This record gives sequence, structure tokens and C-alpha cells, in this order.
Amino acid sequence: MTREQLFEQILNKKSYLCIGLDTDPLKLPQHLLDLEDPVFEFNRQIIEATADLCVAYKPNIAFYEAQGPQGWVSLQKTLQVIPKEIFTIADAKRGDIGNTSELYARAFFENMDFDSVTVAPYMGADSVKPFLTQAGKWVILLALTSNAGSQDFQMLRLEDGNEEYLFEQVLRTSQEWATADQLMFVVGATQSDYVQRVRQVAPDNFLLVPGVGAQGGSLEEISRLGMNRQCGLLVNSSRAIIYASSGYDFAERAREAAFAVQREMEKLLEELL
Repeated sequence: MTREQLFEQILNKKSYLCIGLDTDPLKLPQHLLDLEDPVFEFNRQIIEATADLCVAYKPNIAFYEAQGPQGWVSLQKTLQVIPKEIFTIADAKRGDIGNTSELYARAFFENMDFDSVTVAPYMGADSVKPFLTQAGKWVILLALTSNAGSQDFQMLRLEDGNEEYLFEQVLRTSQEWATADQLMFVVGATQSDYVQRVRQVAPDNFLLVPGVGAQGGSLEEISRLGMNRQCGLLVNSSRAIIYASSGYDFAERAREAAFAVQREMEKLLEELL
């Protein structure tokens, strides 16, 4: 999927919502548990209820890996029911030496046919570039995350006198590896104080923004600070949508939660774009 195709979908749906499929078997509605594949059935109903309201789905791979072989089966079946025009993100946070990254890229891009994968930049260029070799596929690089531990490294000041944070150096250096047509960045919604600094270094790239909803990030604030001329945002919500209900009405309630976010996004797009 190209950047223009993604932007066209945002305009058509009046939404830049990404729904995280962080599907935990311990949180599934009780009535699904006797089915052959309750995780897939949960995902299928969530997707059918929300596909017209979002532009991306983001399965967090850990939730599927933790289930062993059956989890990978559930994930593959889930990908098959996501409409082709919707952007798919493997939230895997991979990143290793070159030949290992090549295999990770093959797994997610060739075997499972995701549009994108989240990648950790700590090991540098040769751990990221193998993910950038396939046309039409995206790397979403961890830059400034929502968790408390982001302070440990991402917010360290560089010692070259220019007052940059380490996350800004990650943004700056990684743009030498790929253009904004193939490279996105993860920027947490709870880091809104620094979004303007992100946009100064990476004005054109899409940002994947977790942390809105259950984590307390402000959709309006992150939109005002982070939106660019092609929107440039994929704002993720997981728990607040998919676990809006634990009853028979879980898909209906998920749709209501997603619709509320989409309506707010529609207003913000009209105002800011």
C-alpha cells in the first residue's frame, strides 16, 4: 500500500483510526470459549463490526505467540478476513542482526503478507534495512513510546551540544535509510509534549500513535500537534474498543466505541486538514 492509497482511505472513511487486535483468551466473552477457535471468532466479529470505521488493524503478535501453534493459525485466519484495502500492521517490535531480520521480514511480509511491521532501532541500520527491501511494505520504527520506561533511553540528551534527545537522533538517522513512502514512526499519545519536536525532524512521515483510550492519551491534542498535509497519523485504540463489552453484544459495543472515535476524527480532519 502506498502513502497516497492510505491517505485516500483516510479521506474516504473520514478516519485515521487503527484498531489493535490485542486479543487475550482470558478476556474473551464466555460464550465464545467452547468454539474451535474462539480468538479468531472474536477477531472476525470485531472486524466485521468496525471495518468501515477504521483504516488499519494492528494485531499485537505477542498475544498470538503466547498461544503456541494455534495462535499463529488464529492470526493467519484473522488476516484473511481483513478487507484488502485496510492497512495491516504486525506489531512485532522485531530487530536483530541482518540475516535474522531478513527472516523476520520474510515471515511477516511474504508468509503472512502484512503491509507493515514494527521494528526496534536499537541495533542500528543493518538490523532495520532488511525490512526495507520489499516494495509496498512499510517499517514502523519505535521512536518515542508511551511507557514509563521510555525515559530510560529515549529521553537521554546527546552530548554534542545541540540539545537533542536520543529519540530525535533515531528519527534523523533512520530517514537516511528510507523515505516517508516506506518509513513510519511510533510516537505515543502520552508523549504529546514532544510531538512538535518529532514533527520538526520528521514532517512528512506517518506516525503510529498508541496510547489513546485506555492509556489516557488525548486524540484532539495529538491530532493538533501531529497532523500534516496528508493527515500523517494512524491513531491506535485497542482495549477501549475491542473490550467495550464482555457479553453477547461485544461486537456491537465495539462498533459503538469505534464510531465515537471516528466521529471525533471526522471533525478534526475537517478542522485541521
